[in-house]
Amino acid sequence: MKIAIAAAGLLVVATAGIGGAFQRDMADARLRAAAGSAVVDTRCGPIEYQQAGQGLPLLMIHGSGGGHDQGMDWARPLSRHRVRVIAMSRFGYLRTPRPADASPQAQADAHVCLLDALGITTAAVIGVSAGAPSAMQAAIRHPDRVRALVLVVPIAWKPGSVADSAPPVSDRKDALLLRLLGSDLLFWSALHLARNPMLQHVLATPPSVVAAASAVEQARVQALAEHILPVSLRAAGLRDDTRLGKSLGRYALESIRAPTLVISARDDGFGTYAAAHYTASHIPGARFVGFDTGGHLLVGHGQAVHAAILRLVQTSGPP
Repeated sequence: MKIAIAAAGLLVVATAGIGGAFQRDMADARLRAAAGSAVVDTRCGPIEYQQAGQGLPLLMIHGSGGGHDQGMDWARPLSRHRVRVIAMSRFGYLRTPRPADASPQAQADAHVCLLDALGITTAAVIGVSAGAPSAMQAAIRHPDRVRALVLVVPIAWKPGSVADSAPPVSDRKDALLLRLLGSDLLFWSALHLARNPMLQHVLATPPSVVAAASAVEQARVQALAEHILPVSLRAAGLRDDTRLGKSLGRYALESIRAPTLVISARDDGFGTYAAAHYTASHIPGARFVGFDTGGHLLVGHGQAVHAAILRLVQTSGPP
């Protein structure tokens, strides 16, 4: 009886400790998600953004689970090389509301509305993962505003005749991932209790690749995963991105005139390699950079990727 009482007491203490840790981490996450950003009223509605650096304007469009914070985490190194990074929150992420029309085309128009509000005539545009569709649409719909285009592990369409580079994500897995990504507590728990499955299925990066990476790269991956919190403030955008991945059609790639760089890795669990290669082959003059390993996070290739982007951005003229 005494053992049972003692065990119950330990369980209460452990539960209280876990609850306290969760609350502290969530408070930190909310502060971090709001740090450095502002909301500007544009012709397309309110848009959250933050800036870093001075020089050539570069619009950074984040991927799934992101926001201005994820975008700036990814692009901040570029701001140290005479580049003005503008990282924004897409529709349904953090403080950018989701309008009735949240299509990539509408989002592309909103990108231009943000540039207008900031007094920027032309900018290089980077679209990472689920940010790639609206980046491509910006180059297609507003060719005079996009001076260079970069697509990193892009979620993009390819024809059925092009072999998949990874098995398609099933509807059942999508439903499970949305449930995980719809709950701060579930996601926080998974970060602490199931790190490798999180890397494999949520971040689409082989855990073995992360384990073999440098300490700096491992810290970057850990920070990126943690900075998805609070997922509750990103849920609307995440749901749209999941639907988008199932309903993409072919874009008028041949009409893109901006100098273009497309980057992916063969072992990306989201299978972006095949679609990225197809996309690059149909954009006039586009350059494709493919890595054998690195996963969706391009682990181990950060410096090479940023160097390639800087070369494109710094040598591209007006559109």
